[in-house]
Amino acid sequence: MEPVIAIVGRPNVGKSTFFNKVAGRKIAITENRPGVTRDRITASCEWRGRPFTLIDTGGIELKSEDIMWKQIALQAQLAVETADVILFFTDAREGLNPSDEDVADYLRKSKKPVILVVNKVDEYSPEKLFEFYALGLGEPFGVSSEHSQGIGDVLDRAVEYFPKGEVEADDSLKIAVVGKPNAGKSSLVNKLLGEERAIVTDIAGTTRDAVDTRFTRGGKNYTIIDTAGIRRKRSVEDNVEYYSVLRAFDAIKRADVVLLVVDSVEGLTEQDVKIIGMVHDEGKPSVIVMNKWDLVEKDTHTMEKFEEKLKQDLKFMDYFKSVYISAKTGQRAEKTLALAEEVYAHASFRVPTGALNDLLIDAVRVSEPPSYQGKRMKLFYSSQVATNPPLFVLQVNDETLLHFSYERYLENVIRGAYDFSGTPIRIQVRSKKEKE
Repeated sequence: MEPVIAIVGRPNVGKSTFFNKVAGRKIAITENRPGVTRDRITASCEWRGRPFTLIDTGGIELKSEDIMWKQIALQAQLAVETADVILFFTDAREGLNPSDEDVADYLRKSKKPVILVVNKVDEYSPEKLFEFYALGLGEPFGVSSEHSQGIGDVLDRAVEYFPKGEVEADDSLKIAVVGKPNAGKSSLVNKLLGEERAIVTDIAGTTRDAVDTRFTRGGKNYTIIDTAGIRRKRSVEDNVEYYSVLRAFDAIKRADVVLLVVDSVEGLTEQDVKIIGMVHDEGKPSVIVMNKWDLVEKDTHTMEKFEEKLKQDLKFMDYFKSVYISAKTGQRAEKTLALAEEVYAHASFRVPTGALNDLLIDAVRVSEPPSYQGKRMKLFYSSQVATNPPLFVLQVNDETLLHFSYERYLENVIRGAYDFSGTPIRIQVRSKKEKE
C-alpha cells in the first residue's frame, strides 16, 4: 500500500489550501469559514519519486458538543488511524490557540509521526513560530499554503518517515461487497473465505468498518472488502454508522469490481437501485448478487421473472450481470468470483482503433445522426483512450450535435460487437474543424 499522509488541525487554518496545492488541482473546497470540509478527501500524489495518498480532513474541535463538529472530528480521527505521517496545521496569524493544544494532546497519543506546520507565515517574521514550540511536537515548519512557500520542506520531512525499501505491488483483484444492511454480505464473504472472518448476525448494521481480507483461490489473488450496509440517509441514526456508510462509499471507489448483494426475498428496492446507480456512476464493473435464493418459493420460471424485473428497474444499466445464490448454503456462491473476474476483464478490454472506426462509420451509414437547426453531426475519427471503465472518444464536427438518444445508439452498437457486459462504458465527443 502507498504511504498515507493526513492533514489535520482545528478549523480554518488552511488545510484544504495546502491539500489542493500538493494535489495540483482544486479538489477540496476552500472558504474562509470553518466547517466547509466535513469528510475525508483523498488524492494520489508524488514527491521526489515517492507516491503517496494525501488525506484532507475537516477541522477538529474536540471539546465541541455540536453534533456536526463531533462528526467532523470523528472523520479526522479515522484519517489519523490510517495515516503513516500526520501534518498538524496551525495558524500563525491567530497564534497558539487552546484548540491547538487539545489536538496536539490527541496526536501524541496516536504514536504516529507528527510534523507541526504553522501556516500563513507570509506576513510574519520567523519569531512568530517560537510560541508553537510549546506544543511539544518539535520544530515547527513555517509555510504559506496560499503562496506555495515552504510546502517542499514539509514534504521532504514527511518522506523521511515513509517505510524504507520497495513498496510491494498489490496484484490482487479488489472486490467490494456492498448492499443494504442484513442482505447477507458478511455471510457471502465468509463463504468465499472459507472461515468465519466477518461477524454474522441477524442484526442490521453488525459490520461497522470496511474490512479488507486478502486470499488466494485457484492461483489468483483477491482482496475482498466487506462493508457496512448502506442505509437511506434519513435512516442513519448515529455517528458511527454514518461513517461506516462513508467507508462503504470509499470501498466502492478503490475497488476493481463491486458485488451488489440484494435480498431476493425482499426483492430489489429503491435503496438497492440507488446503491447500484452509485456504482454505475463511479464507472465500476459489477455483479448483482441475488442472495437468499434458497428462501424464495420457485417454479420453473421464477428466475426468468426476477431477471425481467431487474431489466425493468435497471434500464439505466441494462448491461448488468446477475447471479442467484445462497450465501448460507453455499449455492453458486463460488460463481461470484468467476463473474467478478469476467466483468473486470470486460472493463479492461481495449477495442483496436481500426476495428472501432470501421464499426462506428458503418453504424453512422446505417443510421445517420438526427439534424439540428439544419446541421448534422459528422464522425471523423474514433478511438478508445482508456479502460476501467472503457472510454471512447469521437472526433466530430460539432460536439453539441450529439443527441443523447444517438449516443445510446452508438453505445449499443459497440456493445453489440464486443462483450462489455457487467461494465459501464463512456463516450465523449470532441469538436474538430473540417478541412477546407
